[in-house]
Amino acid sequence: MADYGNRDNMGHQDDFGNTQYFKVEAEPETAAKKVLSVVYEALSKKGYDPVNQIVGYIMSGDPTYITNYMGARSLIMKVERDELVEEILKHYIHTNRWDG
Repeated sequence: MADYGNRDNMGHQDDFGNTQYFKVEAEPETAAKKVLSVVYEALSKKGYDPVNQIVGYIMSGDPTYITNYMGARSLIMKVERDELVEEILKHYIHTNRWDG
């Protein structure tokens, strides 16, 4: 939740001489991130190439690219494929420091 500091009960600023601050809480781990983690682990443990299998699923929508092991197939089907792509892209951008 955001904290806007230096405000009274009506949302008015108390003191115009002070600088207000804005603080955003750390974003909780997304469902897509958790699902990808479990699916990656399940595919690895079963001897599959997780990247190829996840890409196959995202491109085709065919859940048989994902193993049933550890409930991975049912988990991945609970998340929209575009959310999976978004999570992967956000991680890639952050890892490569494109996000400032």
